[in-house]
Amino acid sequence: MKKRVLGTLLGAAMAATVLVGCGSDNASKDSSSKTATSGSEKKGNSSDGSGKIGISMPTQSLERWNRDGAYLDDQFKKAGYETVLTFSDNDSGKQVNDIQNMLADGVDLLIVAAIDGEALNTAMNEAADAKVPVISYDRLIKNDAVSYYVSFDNYTVGKLQGEFIVDKLDLKNAGDKKYNMEITAGDPADNNAPYFYQGAIDVLQEYIDAGTLKIVSGQKDFDAVATDQWNTDTALERAQNVLSSYYADGTQLDVWLCSNDSTALGVAQAITSDYAGSNSVLITGQDGDEANLKNIVDGIQTMTVYKNVSNEAVVTLALAQDIIAGKTVDASFVDSVDIECAYDTESYETSDGNKCPSFLLVPNVITKDNLQDLVDTGLYKMGDDGYLSANN
Repeated sequence: MKKRVLGTLLGAAMAATVLVGCGSDNASKDSSSKTATSGSEKKGNSSDGSGKIGISMPTQSLERWNRDGAYLDDQFKKAGYETVLTFSDNDSGKQVNDIQNMLADGVDLLIVAAIDGEALNTAMNEAADAKVPVISYDRLIKNDAVSYYVSFDNYTVGKLQGEFIVDKLDLKNAGDKKYNMEITAGDPADNNAPYFYQGAIDVLQEYIDAGTLKIVSGQKDFDAVATDQWNTDTALERAQNVLSSYYADGTQLDVWLCSNDSTALGVAQAITSDYAGSNSVLITGQDGDEANLKNIVDGIQTMTVYKNVSNEAVVTLALAQDIIAGKTVDASFVDSVDIECAYDTESYETSDGNKCPSFLLVPNVITKDNLQDLVDTGLYKMGDDGYLSANN
């Protein structure tokens, strides 16, 4: 049976096996059978859903984290678990406090999407002392208390954006034609942001070197184009500055590489209000936020890389069930779920040399031409006006 990437959610009960945790001895990081590390083996098993799960999300100010939190909370509750769900307002100190409160409340397992992957050491060390397993969700936490990492293939997200630009502009056959490009990357505190950026740059670098793509502002390095907290207003302000400084004389802008939808929203607003040119600018994004999907319908944003976070929640549930049950683990987990994902023990480290076993799901490119794919997931509906909205 073909694995579904954009398919419907799986049922809560999954017979699965899992992998060795990040904090384990490095010599054990192969595909041989292991036993999941758990401080709560006294609690239930993978099918009865007994136990308490702490779910720590970064913020409610970005649409995607509201979706992640809701999907995780729903999946675990349907499986019979008690849940504690918090949003930490993009404040790392608050997230530390939220996690500490969960530990004091006796959670059996933590699922944490970090605001800053290097700012949670206090809480992570306390989790390790309490023998509470930690799943690093979507963003890697740089602490060896983390047992596993569940995310999408972050490098591939950027690669898809870069490849889309190459194909859309037909750069392989550009000849002497030149295109002007600008870049907006993500939050430096987010471990994923450099992967998104590098995936795109690795695809586009040959065209930059050849002069086919020209970054008129000269702002190319990650630090120069990063956006704190993925903030839309921050992206808007920088885009306005770039347009007024380098494009006010009518210089044509052809493409703006944006690492995600919240930054793309700011860039699109700046282009709509401040760009002197009359051409349509190719704008990339990531996440499938409703406002951006509307912009795609309206021809303002060109594409987004969609990550089905409901599938990410399902994989996280299956993993958590087996951790709590203390099950024997091996790499066959990826074959036991009906969602396309890869088992990766090389790409991510919680500390120098300490590889973190990771489950990496597959993202998809969405344009105006295949919006129906989102409707087909059952997670979105399309109105008579052609705009998509999330099914609640």
